[in-house]
Amino acid sequence: MNVYKINNAHSSLLQTYVKELTVASKHGPILDLACGSGRNGLYLARLGLPVIFADQDKEKLQNIERIIKEEKLTSTTWLVDLESGDDHLIDNQYGAIIVFRYLHRPLFNSLKRSVKPSGVVIYETFNEAQRKFGRPQNPDFLLQENELIDTFSHWYILHQFEGEVGDPTCSISQVVAQRNAE
Repeated sequence: MNVYKINNAHSSLLQTYVKELTVASKHGPILDLACGSGRNGLYLARLGLPVIFADQDKEKLQNIERIIKEEKLTSTTWLVDLESGDDHLIDNQYGAIIVFRYLHRPLFNSLKRSVKPSGVVIYETFNEAQRKFGRPQNPDFLLQENELIDTFSHWYILHQFEGEVGDPTCSISQVVAQRNAE
């Protein structure tokens, strides 16, 4: 199990691209993939956007369900093992997908196919330079240089970043990409 020190605030990328996410959500729900505690998806759900919280941790999803019920949010949860080898994502289903601090490369193609045309992906996780700051150390959980930008090379790139951030410092890669209209 990997343990990362992250604050409980939502990602600033969501605030920056809330307009794009709002438009995308009119064509399908936003999938918060490997949502963990739900900090990012809850920010969007509290803005009135439809969010599906997907994770394999039943306890975390139960906590999110409690919040959804208490706050009367238009969201649902999905208990799923994304690394089981089955392709759980359905083509052209989501208006947007957000992924933070999670990497399972076999999902990349499925993730791209499951976003509707003109939909948005926001992806942020650790890269190889993170090794000098601590966990994760396993290359399976660290993006290589330009890996996200290469993965979404046929999409319209709204934002791309690779480098050090935060206190304590960590090294991340980010991409905000919009699928081409068909």
